[in-house]
Amino acid sequence: MARVFRGQGRHKVDGKGRVSVPANFRRVLEASDPDWTDGLQPNLVIHYGTAKRFGYLECYTMEAIDEVDAKIGALKRGTKDRRMMEAYFSAQTHPVVVDDNGRMLIPNWIREKIGLEGDALFVAAHDTFHIWNPETYEGEVEPQTEAQLDELPEDMDPLVLLDGGGV
Repeated sequence: MARVFRGQGRHKVDGKGRVSVPANFRRVLEASDPDWTDGLQPNLVIHYGTAKRFGYLECYTMEAIDEVDAKIGALKRGTKDRRMMEAYFSAQTHPVVVDDNGRMLIPNWIREKIGLEGDALFVAAHDTFHIWNPETYEGEVEPQTEAQLDELPEDMDPLVLLDGGGV
């Protein structure tokens, strides 16, 4: 069963591109890294192919990235779909290790893809998490989410959407 990220956190990005990973996110990364043991630092993978399309970096645990890699590997070699997924996903990822201080290094060339400088907003996304430029998230995602919630009937609990109960 996949481990799940919860919550969000805003953290400073230093001049070298190091940023603290929220402590509760680090626990999920540790639990989802089959090579992690006490005294070692957890690994993760940043998918930056999402940056141009969606405006964020998507961070995968080792378990989650293995699942995606297996699905890509199951596609027939040489097919258009497999080549597209290899180019979109496999080629546009960057492995990262969380350091002893709980920070990850996001190279400048990746930070530039979402205009990340100063602060980074970490947002849970079930078995992955997103890293946003805080201004982008607050200016685009939060209003879109509120607008979608406003479209629901007043007496409707949004959790019914999880059961396939639409509006």
